[in-house]
Amino acid sequence: MLENIAQSTFNETNLENDFLLLEFENNSDKKQHFERDIDNTFIQLHFCVRGNCKFNFNGGNYSLDVLDEHSILLYNPQQKLPINLEIRPKTTLVSLLVSIKKFHSLFSKEAGYIPFLSDDNRNRKYYDDSVIKPTVLIVLQQILNANINSSIKDLYIRGKIYELLSLQFHKDETSGGEYCPFLVDERDVTKIRKAKDIIIARMTEPPTLNELANEVGINLKKLKEGFKQIYGDTVYSFLFNYKMEHARKLLESNQHNVNEVGLQIGYSTASHFIAAFKKKFGTTPKQYILSLNNG
Repeated sequence: MLENIAQSTFNETNLENDFLLLEFENNSDKKQHFERDIDNTFIQLHFCVRGNCKFNFNGGNYSLDVLDEHSILLYNPQQKLPINLEIRPKTTLVSLLVSIKKFHSLFSKEAGYIPFLSDDNRNRKYYDDSVIKPTVLIVLQQILNANINSSIKDLYIRGKIYELLSLQFHKDETSGGEYCPFLVDERDVTKIRKAKDIIIARMTEPPTLNELANEVGINLKKLKEGFKQIYGDTVYSFLFNYKMEHARKLLESNQHNVNEVGLQIGYSTASHFIAAFKKKFGTTPKQYILSLNNG
């Protein structure tokens, strides 16, 4: 959507689902006003590249100034934060509206499975005001001044937005990694991934849940709940399915007989392995091999 009001322009770009870019340019000598309804699932990032502007809240009872070359981050899960913006003369503003789930997905591969708000942040509003980093300012100028063929402009802008976010939330080298203020404790995610690797590596004699929790340094409740959130199953149900898939691949290789495959995945007797395989796939290992040969 593009609007031109005298010497002022507004451009809205739908980057992806739940991911919007807003660009404001007020080159006139008068204040301009902009309003937009935003629900409480969105994070708002506003970058004042030039000039200054004011955000009004609660019907104008509270306001927040954004100064030249400053940015603000706004998020309130308890209520909507509609944009009620006063853009002063000679002001340029770039805003990103990102759903919390989309925002989290940029920082974690487990975004679809783990809670994207920690218990501490789940019902807490978040506000941050900071000077725009020089590297971020360069990317903002590139977005505003993009003179790209229309057929690839959206692709160019999307790439620049990802670059902007990575620079905005990048920690210094001494702290390592990227920073996302809303992430659940990624240390727990790392521990749960380690637990998954342990049970796979030792599937013939897996540890008990208590032993596993102690080994990775997480309490039992967090291990059980977190494992199910990340991998969609309990620890031992996940292991059972993994073992059966591994057994199926071994059978398909035609390099091992049924007894050998059962032993490799932790079954001391062929009868227990055959029963487990049939429970998973609805056929015995021998019948499965015959079906492959016939096929």
